[in-house]
Amino acid sequence: MNDLRQLRHFVALAEHQHFARAAAAVHLSQPALSRSIQALESQLDCTLVDRHSRGVSLTAHGHLVLEHARRLLAGSLALSNAVNQLGNLEAGELRLGAGPYPAARLIPQALGQLLQRYPRVQVKLDIANWLELRDSLLDSAVELFIADIRELQDDAQLHIEPLRVHQGVLFCRPAHPLLQRRNLQLRDLLDFPLAGTQLPQVVERSLGQASGRAQPLSVQCDNFLVLKRLVADSDVLSMAPWDVIADEVDSGQLALLPLLPQGLHQHSAYGLVSRAGHSLSPAAQAMVTAIRQVDEQTPRAKHAAD
Repeated sequence: MNDLRQLRHFVALAEHQHFARAAAAVHLSQPALSRSIQALESQLDCTLVDRHSRGVSLTAHGHLVLEHARRLLAGSLALSNAVNQLGNLEAGELRLGAGPYPAARLIPQALGQLLQRYPRVQVKLDIANWLELRDSLLDSAVELFIADIRELQDDAQLHIEPLRVHQGVLFCRPAHPLLQRRNLQLRDLLDFPLAGTQLPQVVERSLGQASGRAQPLSVQCDNFLVLKRLVADSDVLSMAPWDVIADEVDSGQLALLPLLPQGLHQHSAYGLVSRAGHSLSPAAQAMVTAIRQVDEQTPRAKHAAD
């Protein structure tokens, strides 16, 4: 336990880069924190930080130890959570990741079901693209994530469970000038900016070929709430799986672009992703069950254009 405490102290010092601020963060006096860091340096037989008038900076050894310290502390937390949660889910923590589209509907609904049943579970939710979430998973920063899986399928380090496919649609504000055109085709869209989240390579290539644009997106943002607000307040266009904008379309806040059948064809590729060969904690298992239930209850597209 002394080693873990020293590692926590070192991580705090690395994050704050100042002894006084780090000491306050871990509720120690500055001399006590300094002694803890010195003891860790003595045990590892190396210098972890360079001390200077403005604070501290990590040495090469410090950067290496920081990487391993974070993993060890995350592993210790995961072990504690698993033991605490075992059987009743009355304690512990769920570290969950979500891509922008699942975070817009699937995750809030599933998380609501989980917390309705287990209100004392502590949840940390990280919203990012699938590449960042993969790194977080392998670094043990998250235990499970839901995101686009098209570029993860061949990764032997991951266990992937595909979820239901939802049709992709292009959408705009209800008063957009394109909605006045008949027989709308893809080339008609080129006069307007296109916004979206980070695209899988296969989608980016398809969209680039269809549009003739080397960079098909004018605006890239992994916050889908921002994208929806941008589209609602301007002539910017965007695309998304049907399930995440169905409510706004039904209520008249957003509108679908009715492309002809030869227009752009895209779809979602959500999946549940965890580490291969690693069992999930009870909280993560309960979250998986909730996600499956919500996923099965999602209605198919009624208004999306082909």
